[in-house]
Amino acid sequence: MRRIDPNGVLAGKVALVTGGSRGIGEAIALRYAMAGAKVAISARTQEEGTHQFPGSLDSITSRIQAAGGQALGVKSDLSLPEERVRLIHTVENELGPVDILCNNAAVTFFIPIEKFPEARLRLMFEVQVHAPLHLSQLVIPGMKARGGGWIVNLSSHAAIHPKLGAGLPGSVVYGMCKAALERFSTGLASELHPDKIAVNAMSPGLVATPGAVHHKLVNDANREMATPVEHVAEACLRLSCNTPSMISGRVTYAADIMKECSLTAAELSD
Repeated sequence: MRRIDPNGVLAGKVALVTGGSRGIGEAIALRYAMAGAKVAISARTQEEGTHQFPGSLDSITSRIQAAGGQALGVKSDLSLPEERVRLIHTVENELGPVDILCNNAAVTFFIPIEKFPEARLRLMFEVQVHAPLHLSQLVIPGMKARGGGWIVNLSSHAAIHPKLGAGLPGSVVYGMCKAALERFSTGLASELHPDKIAVNAMSPGLVATPGAVHHKLVNDANREMATPVEHVAEACLRLSCNTPSMISGRVTYAADIMKECSLTAAELSD
C-alpha cells in the first residue's frame, strides 16, 4: 500500500473497522491508515489460508505497519455480545478510545424465506443489526466525553422495497437487516446530533468483492457497472472526517458522496 501520511485528516484518531480482513472492509482500513489513523480491524480470519477467500487480519495489519502506520487486528465473532465487549476493550487498551466506528461486518445467506433456517436468521440479525447497535453503545460514551465522533454503517441497495417480481432471489432477510440498519442510523444520528457525533448509512453499490463474486452478485453482465472499491473507501473516509453537523443522518451511496464532495479516490496500492 502507499505510505502513511502522519499529518493526514485522521491523524491522532483511532478507527475501528469490522469485517476488515478483505474486500470493502480491507479497503476502508487501508484508506483510514493512509489518512493517519491508528486502525483496529476485527474479523474471524486471523491467518491466510484458513478461509476460502484470500485476506486475513495478519496480512492487512502487516501491510499497514510496513507502510509506517499503526494497526491492530482483533479476531472476533461479532455474533456474540461478549466478543463485542472484548473487542472494544482490546482496542481501547491497545490504541485508545474509538473516534471512528465503521460497521462493515456481515454474514449473509441467500435462501428463499420458506426454507430459511431460524439459526441463520438469528445469526444475520446478530451480526448485521445487533452488533452495530451494541458496538455503538460501547463507544458512544467515549465519543461524548471527547466532544464528538463518527459512526458509518455499511448498508445495501437491498434495503429498498423491491418491485413485485424483481429483487435478488433469497434476499428477504438480507433486505430486512439492511433496512433495520438504515433506520437505526438515521435515528441514532438524530439522537446524537447535539453531541457532535455523526452517524451515516452508506451503500457501496455493486462491488466485486470475493463474497459478491461467490454469490454471483457480480457477473459478466454487470461487471462493468461495478463500483471500484477505492471509491467506497474514499467516500467512507469523507464521512469519517467531516464536521458532524455537515453530513449526518444520511442514507446514501458511495457514488453520491464522491460526486457531492468532488472526491478523487486515492490508490490503495503502489
